[in-house]
Amino acid sequence: MATKITWLGHSAFQIETNGKTLLLDPFLTGNPSASTTADAVQADAIIVSHGHGDHVGDTVDIAKRTKALVVANFEIIDWMGKQGVENVHPQHIGGSYTHEFGTVKLTIAHHGSMLPDGSNGGNPCGVLLKLSEGTIYFAADTGLFYDMKLIGEEGVDLAILPIGDNFTMGPEDAVRATKLINPKRVLPTHYNTWPLIAQDAAVWAHQIRSQTTAEPLVLEPGGSCEL
Repeated sequence: MATKITWLGHSAFQIETNGKTLLLDPFLTGNPSASTTADAVQADAIIVSHGHGDHVGDTVDIAKRTKALVVANFEIIDWMGKQGVENVHPQHIGGSYTHEFGTVKLTIAHHGSMLPDGSNGGNPCGVLLKLSEGTIYFAADTGLFYDMKLIGEEGVDLAILPIGDNFTMGPEDAVRATKLINPKRVLPTHYNTWPLIAQDAAVWAHQIRSQTTAEPLVLEPGGSCEL
């Protein structure tokens, strides 16, 4: 069965692979672009990139309901335990671990990570997700950095990059990031949730086609593609 990636809106994704369902940054409650609700999703594992409320989102409630494994940096996992989440696995930047669904390696990201209650969320992370059908790089919230070239050297089939600007890379820097990573395909995220991060993804996709070798994939919230 092919690996299916569904954009749930903002920076939240659902990945169905080898009979497992993964959630990335499941911010659904209070998300004006959310295509589903926190009580409707299922999960075997949840990966959280950093501590901001629009990324931690509904992780605690979903994890308690589904008993999903939560993977994040050490500081976020420590905080999850204090919220009553029991099934957890801490990692940190540069470290990888092979879980039942695939291998997770946390990468650097240039951003913040304070948790919703003001607690220390440690360093923000990106996620290099190695699955049986290919490798996904979920950059999460980040500015452009040259070491994306090193991440690309691991062989990226799909890069998921923010394009919203203001808080993260904008469209132009996301094109530059694509050149560094050299993925087969690239998917935009973290845009159009609110007016402050409104972008024209069609214009960005044209730039990707004209300036890089990657294939742009533009989804609407709730839309899916295969790895």
